[in-house]
Amino acid sequence: MRTIHYILQKEFRQIFRNRTLLPMIFGMPLLQMLVLVYAATFDMKKIDMVVVDKDLSDTSRELVAKFDAIPFYNLEYGVPDERIGEEMLLSDDADVILVIPPNLERKLVRDDKATLQLLINAIDGNSAQLIYSYSSRIIGDFNKKLIAEWKGIPEFNPPAEVEISESYWYNSELDYHWFMAPGILAVLVTVIGMFMTGMNLVREKEIGTIEQLNVTPVKKYQFIIGKLVPFWVIALFDMAFGLFIAWLIFDLPIVGSLLTLLGMTSVYLIGALGLGLFISTVTDTQQQVMLVSFFFMMVFIMMGGIFTPVESMPYWAQAVDRANPLYYFMRIMRNVVLKGSGFMDLLEEFVSLIVLGVLFLGLAIWRYRKTT
Repeated sequence: MRTIHYILQKEFRQIFRNRTLLPMIFGMPLLQMLVLVYAATFDMKKIDMVVVDKDLSDTSRELVAKFDAIPFYNLEYGVPDERIGEEMLLSDDADVILVIPPNLERKLVRDDKATLQLLINAIDGNSAQLIYSYSSRIIGDFNKKLIAEWKGIPEFNPPAEVEISESYWYNSELDYHWFMAPGILAVLVTVIGMFMTGMNLVREKEIGTIEQLNVTPVKKYQFIIGKLVPFWVIALFDMAFGLFIAWLIFDLPIVGSLLTLLGMTSVYLIGALGLGLFISTVTDTQQQVMLVSFFFMMVFIMMGGIFTPVESMPYWAQAVDRANPLYYFMRIMRNVVLKGSGFMDLLEEFVSLIVLGVLFLGLAIWRYRKTT
């Protein structure tokens, strides 16, 4: 233990003397929480709509006014032909085109039906689906209003024997910031664990101090533990700091136990830091560490469920994801913070993180070559 204690003293002194590392430790959580949580969102705040009104009747103007009354619809009037609208769609000046055909009002009066056309930019499938859902809902409400006014009956509402009341659990305000903040925090802790730990060990190789350490009687496991613990402490600090920022800025409700969350984070960090140390044992420069770590980080993030649910992935991807520690930690973060899940609710994730942590840390100790 005395040997590990001296190694830890040396590591902490190196960290606090590093003028580049300290701003990253304190600045990274602040920047990621303030920038990425706002930027990484699927909410539609602005929809650019082009209206091609070939009818120019009171009914068509009333329909256009319905869209114009919605704050996040930005309407472009006076486009005479849909070809001009399609050019705006191609140049990304518009997200959707509403084409109102000629004689819309006359067909409604004579035939009780008419057609409209929505042309939607579907490069982003999720945004296109949201635009279609919003627009079709507005057109549907307008249609019900017409039935009520023209038929001279109360606004049409089909009779229902079962009354449905909606209640959203765990995120009652449907605030996307609450969903993204725990995910961004999970990525932040992973970056601290993998990148900084790996680069710290490789830096010893680059400046030549690793040779001095190798000729000492320090055992391999003592050396690896000495390299792991400082960044384990730093990552836990960044986790607590990030939670404070999320609570302060986004009013994030931390429903579950902080003790459970920090305990689960401690177990997860053993695997994340162990993987970073393992990468550093098979590389020779900090550039190589960054490239290899970036590869693993991209796979972990894309398959971890931060943006899309893992359950919607192919079955083979879900099977591969069982070896992804970020997948388990992402579930822990959101379940504890938003749902208030306890330890027993997350037992499967806890056991999986222990297995992966022992595996990655064992690989790092095994792969580190201590020459004399």
